[in-house]
Amino acid sequence: MADQRTSLPSPRTPNAMDAPPLRWGVMGPGWIAEKFVESLQAHTRQEVVAVGSRALPRAQDFAERYGIATATGSYAELAQCEDVDIVYVASPHPAHLEHALLCLDAGKHVLVEKPIALSAAQAREIADKAAVTGLYCAEALWTMFLPKWDVLRQVLELGMLGEVKAVYSDYGEYFEDGHRIFDAALAGGPLLDLGTYPLAFVTSLLGAHESLVALGQTDPRGVNGQIGATMTHADGTQSVISTTLYGTTSNEVKIVGTEAVLTVEPVHNGPGPLSITSADGSRTLSYDEPVGDQVAGLHFQAAEAARRITAGETQTPLRTLESSIISLEASDEIRRQLGIDFEAAGLHE
Repeated sequence: MADQRTSLPSPRTPNAMDAPPLRWGVMGPGWIAEKFVESLQAHTRQEVVAVGSRALPRAQDFAERYGIATATGSYAELAQCEDVDIVYVASPHPAHLEHALLCLDAGKHVLVEKPIALSAAQAREIADKAAVTGLYCAEALWTMFLPKWDVLRQVLELGMLGEVKAVYSDYGEYFEDGHRIFDAALAGGPLLDLGTYPLAFVTSLLGAHESLVALGQTDPRGVNGQIGATMTHADGTQSVISTTLYGTTSNEVKIVGTEAVLTVEPVHNGPGPLSITSADGSRTLSYDEPVGDQVAGLHFQAAEAARRITAGETQTPLRTLESSIISLEASDEIRRQLGIDFEAAGLHE
């Protein structure tokens, strides 16, 4: 192991309860929005003051369950709410571009649920609009904001792994018939729902892909069912990712260096432990973080947004818009090679 310390660094993540409170609007009252609001209400001083849906009764039901003052029956109405500082965009994937632009045009900061868009071109459009408006904009890829990911960053900064050579990551879950992941009109398949994580991990650690080879299998329900891809990055580094909607896989990340291997233990995208083992297997150091679900972790990205906005900043270094674009460039190339055509499903790319 390149560093002879006897323990891993402690996370530098500020207490989310100390983040300045902002007034949040929630666009799209689905499952992830429920977990987001529950996390904010349990762990922060952020105020969720409005929720919007295309169906007013859905918004009203959500508002009643979570004690939210305002419910709107249109997304445009939510974007115009004067008492909203920032909107969490949690609508279906194909609507992220439209709704992010709607909010930015209305003068609202935005935190857009992952993936920030269907394609790199759409993500650039959002980034360009955010730059013009001077408003905060980030992709809500919650893992990047967790304390354990800060520990990982410090390990790399300290050179504890030696020279990083490769990153391996997978993500598989089982989904029952009828789940939206099988709906091609909602950009279904594992790539954007699950594969977003491995792609974000490898590109954030190794940079943009320089070459990519992908294989996949089509599901009879009209979407892609599983994907494997190998990439090369700068200086000959390599990554391997896989994602499937047929069953739970190891769901971990391994970062291979010349001196040690870092393992982000299952489930890699949520709160939980990580460890480093020396290349010869003689030493292991661990960071122990309780395994947690979305309620235990979604609030960190909101607290980060609140701190940045209060400081007059328009992006977070923890997940820059450029990093989101780079991940989607890899996703775009995978789709090109596998013939995953969103336009054929009636979606605008």
